[in-house]
Amino acid sequence: MLKEKLLEDLKNAMKEKNDLRKNVVQMVRAAILQVEKDKQIQVTDEQIVEIIAKETKKRRDSIPDYEKSGREDLINQIKEEIKILEEYLPEQLSKEEIEEKLKQIIQELNVSTMKEIGLVMKTAKEKLGASADGKTINEIAKQLLS
Repeated sequence: MLKEKLLEDLKNAMKEKNDLRKNVVQMVRAAILQVEKDKQIQVTDEQIVEIIAKETKKRRDSIPDYEKSGREDLINQIKEEIKILEEYLPEQLSKEEIEEKLKQIIQELNVSTMKEIGLVMKTAKEKLGASADGKTINEIAKQLLS
């Protein structure tokens, strides 16, 4: 279903001559196609959301580099691309919501030391999916376990 929405959005972006949206959607569709070809599978909506989350993370991580070089034009473009990608992602949880969920996970797993952070991270990524990024989950988990 998400794949069809991407195709529809691509057609609309082309009709509206919205080059940025068209390029972002094409990039996502290319990433999906690459995964399908590499793994010889049909991706599910969940896998598409993971692909989009990964592309969003790449862009967020590149912003500091552009800031160092003073490329305000590229920074603005990257931020616009992130906004477009976020339209396809589930609503992001706040830090407080993530902390609450992590407390529940830590309690369920009966974990108390930093040695077991891997188990907490794995479980949290499974439960929270693309509604929280791994970096934020890791930071909060470290606070809770230390």
